[in-house]
Amino acid sequence: QVQLVESGGGSVQAGGSLTLSCAISGFTYNTAYYIAWFRQAPGKEREEVAAIDNLRRTRYSDSVKGRFTISQDNAKNTLYLQMNTLQPEDTAMYYCAADFVFRLWSYRRVVADFAYWGQGTQVTVSS
Repeated sequence: QVQLVESGGGSVQAGGSLTLSCAISGFTYNTAYYIAWFRQAPGKEREEVAAIDNLRRTRYSDSVKGRFTISQDNAKNTLYLQMNTLQPEDTAMYYCAADFVFRLWSYRRVVADFAYWGQGTQVTVSS
């Protein structure tokens, strides 16, 4: 059974940095996968902010491009989200999620495409 466990959230002042981790178990990296970081602020829809696939291609939302970096350490079975120059609008619950169904890179996944989710980690940025 695939499990994802996030950590690394916390409170930071605007302009600061945080690194989120997502420990993944129950699958091997020699399969097709697309693993993403989502965030959801109160009253807003859950949005994908960064993703990486089994070919190491990455994707970022316009709101975080240039500030956030997604990476993975296969040896540690861990996905990371390095977040720099954080702003109050980055405040949200952050989730990692995995999709193991092969889809074209051009296909923009929706929340329902992800079968596996972590429990989330809260990021709060104060001004």
